[in-house]
Amino acid sequence: MKVIFEKMTDTARIPEYAHPTDSGMDLFADENCVIPAGERKIVSTGIRVQLPPNTEGQVRSKSGLALNYGLMVLNSPGTIDTNYRGEIKVIIFNSSKTDYTVEKGQKIAQLVVCPFYTCEIELGTLDDTDRGEGGFGSTGLK
Repeated sequence: MKVIFEKMTDTARIPEYAHPTDSGMDLFADENCVIPAGERKIVSTGIRVQLPPNTEGQVRSKSGLALNYGLMVLNSPGTIDTNYRGEIKVIIFNSSKTDYTVEKGQKIAQLVVCPFYTCEIELGTLDDTDRGEGGFGSTGLK
């Protein structure tokens, strides 16, 4: 499957896989900025993408940034639709009590390309199931 990226600036980095079998490719910051403790910021990547038909790009947190610095993609996973041609930007939330400095060229998130279905939407009556409306812990927590 081919994914086409376009650099919007000379300093932008095209996403890359850290290992050949990784599902997510790293996204890199194209700006220096500070994400204050307990706040969120949109961070530019300086790239655009053309995804294959019937796929979406899912922007996800980097586990190391989440564990070590409390940084997470706020709307994780963020969705990039197939027909979107604007810049990929990442909403990062700093859940820690310390400001975090993002440096240009730093890994900030990962992008996973996934297939999706476009469904036919129909109004109707739902079938009954054993579970019914049970949710939010209805099957027990142990």
